[in-house]
Amino acid sequence: MYLANPITKLFDQLHQALNQLTDIEYTYLNKALLNATIGQHVRHIIELYIELNNGYESGVVNYELRKRNLQIETDKIYAADQLCIIANSLNKVDKILLLETDYSMNNLSTIQVQTNYFRELIYNLEHTVHHMALIRVALFSYKSITVDNDFGVAVSTIKHKKDVCVQ
Repeated sequence: MYLANPITKLFDQLHQALNQLTDIEYTYLNKALLNATIGQHVRHIIELYIELNNGYESGVVNYELRKRNLQIETDKIYAADQLCIIANSLNKVDKILLLETDYSMNNLSTIQVQTNYFRELIYNLEHTVHHMALIRVALFSYKSITVDNDFGVAVSTIKHKKDVCVQ
């Protein structure tokens, strides 16, 4: 499936960064992340894909139901394993889904909006890039860690930069 390739590329980049981090760096409350950790951002990325997979089976996706699994945010090896599991589960047939959410403060105004699996994969892909951009900011404080030039950069931005260079 077409979307699996760019998502897998992002996961590979993220996995390479995780391999370079120490456990302390992965769980460090980083001021550049407003005292969040790289692990918390990785967990957030992973859990949205998990909720999409759960929703694929049930027909209803609700990202607010994510578990906030502390093992993902504290154990970088476990997080990397989860990225592999998700990458191997991406090749599903597109189908109609309902996206369920509640933006009220009292949890009494749940709404459902029609969507589909491919649209939600695109959302998750863009969401992954966004969080990888934040992670990249945190990685700047670790001089020994190197990432690809396009780590945390949207494909549209990469294309635009190439077009500008060609001109």
